[in-house]
Amino acid sequence: MSAEYRPADIDDEQSLRVIARALELGVRMFDTADVYGPFTNERLVGQALRGQADDVVISTKAGLVIDDATGQSVPRGDPAHIRAACDASLIRLGVDVIDLYYLHRVDPAVPLEVSWDAMADLVLAGKVRALGLSEVTPGQLASAHGIHPVAAVQSELSLWTRGPLSEVVGWCEANGALFVAYAPLGRGYLTGTVRSADFQPDDIRSGNPRFTADAMERNQAIVAVIERVARRNGASLAQVAIAWVLAQGEHVVPIPGTKQVRYLEENCQAADLDLSPDDLTELDAAPHAVGARY
Repeated sequence: MSAEYRPADIDDEQSLRVIARALELGVRMFDTADVYGPFTNERLVGQALRGQADDVVISTKAGLVIDDATGQSVPRGDPAHIRAACDASLIRLGVDVIDLYYLHRVDPAVPLEVSWDAMADLVLAGKVRALGLSEVTPGQLASAHGIHPVAAVQSELSLWTRGPLSEVVGWCEANGALFVAYAPLGRGYLTGTVRSADFQPDDIRSGNPRFTADAMERNQAIVAVIERVARRNGASLAQVAIAWVLAQGEHVVPIPGTKQVRYLEENCQAADLDLSPDDLTELDAAPHAVGARY
């Protein structure tokens, strides 16, 4: 809503209406991060959920910062930064405690155990209720979990990014953690509506290897499979893509993002789509994506 996708279309008033409608539809988990904007999305979420904090789960993240020289996000996991970032997020969100606080990325310059100790201190201080990690390996999860429970793991998971299914999703199930699947719609591609590689220059897809003209054409093979299943079920492609993620386990929760009420409503209806075993087998057999994730 605040950065990365079609930035020229960012409209805070419209986004506030989308979040209000999400609450009406029963959505109860809202995910943000300090780096989104940066900082502007936390303020937006805080404004939208003011007075609702007791009825929802608000998750945010620390551990990525924007490099002034390159404009790119880079990891930062030193304890001083984590403490300061948490305090700043509390203010922007307008809450006394963050329900779920993630380390957005592991900083290669700081041992994970050091970053995680600092995160655990935030729980002891009453500033955070539960902790999560994003884009980590099973070994990193085991190390962190031995210090303080990992309540959630957030990683990309969709029909064109299935890597976490090999180990991480299973680790979460075995250890009582939520697996939160970001980009379940393949950054919009799996909806069948992204037909051209003509993106705005500051849209993150403009430099993404999966969104070159060649990769997009070759990845239509994945969309074709989703389309067949959608037609059979009288559903949209987006609903099938989200339903597939939901089918990976009761502990797996997709977090599709949108700026528009009509897409929000469409996405929410995916919770009622019950894919058959044949549907799931066909989707599982879809080709893997052409192009690296980043």
